[in-house]
Amino acid sequence: MNNSLFDAIRSADLETVSKILNAHPELVDIKDPRGSTPLLLATYYGHKDISEVILKHKPDVNAKDGSGNTPLMGVCFKGYPEIARLLIDAGADVNAINFNNATALIYAATFAQSEIAKLLIEKGADKNHKDERGHTAYDHAKMQGVTTLMEILS
Repeated sequence: MNNSLFDAIRSADLETVSKILNAHPELVDIKDPRGSTPLLLATYYGHKDISEVILKHKPDVNAKDGSGNTPLMGVCFKGYPEIARLLIDAGADVNAINFNNATALIYAATFAQSEIAKLLIEKGADKNHKDERGHTAYDHAKMQGVTTLMEILS
């Protein structure tokens, strides 16, 4: 059953995901071998409709994968602003940190996601947080040469 749920998410099969979670709501926070939950996987693949279905089952929106990344962190480096807003509205912690002491804002800056960075700042993301190398989101934007983000983060 677990593999069927993850397979359905990977293949964007909304109907099957809905059926499985309606029949087995306890699977909403199950983890695959890499530590991904259904929500982590759905958001990583950019499946907004599937993410919405999963969120109706009240998953842990701050669950971390094997690297300590949350769903919000994943959408920040993948570039899915609509899903970022959906996660934040569902209670995602904008200041959660992973095993490298990185935050969603640091990922948004590193991967030049200006729209998401603005949203995170509006929702209280800490612009001064430093990752394990001592870099802030501004430092990452500067290293990438993204002047629009540098302005947002200064």
